[in-house]
Amino acid sequence: MKKFSLSDMTKGWFVGDFAPTIIPTQDVEVAVKYYKKGDKEDRHHHKLASEVTVIVSGMVKMNDIMYKAGDIILIEPGESTDFEVLEDSVTTVVKFPGAQNDKYLGDAI
Repeated sequence: MKKFSLSDMTKGWFVGDFAPTIIPTQDVEVAVKYYKKGDKEDRHHHKLASEVTVIVSGMVKMNDIMYKAGDIILIEPGESTDFEVLEDSVTTVVKFPGAQNDKYLGDAI
């Protein structure tokens, strides 16, 4: 058994094609992310990857829809979203495949 610390990982990503990582793979990426109220991410999309976001705690808004703890959001390739944290939140994110450089700002064309 090995022990790791999330604080040592890159922006919460602990599985994927990162350094450091627990499982180096290009098949999938997994992260636990901590956000403060008011944090935002610009509208973006992926051309190759699907992304699953689980709201573990808190409340966020994506595409003007509010999500709370227990909600699971699937964003498929070509779908765009923005992200706003309405209260301190924790998410778990699974992105597959683990396509590096597959984040594009704005709406998909």
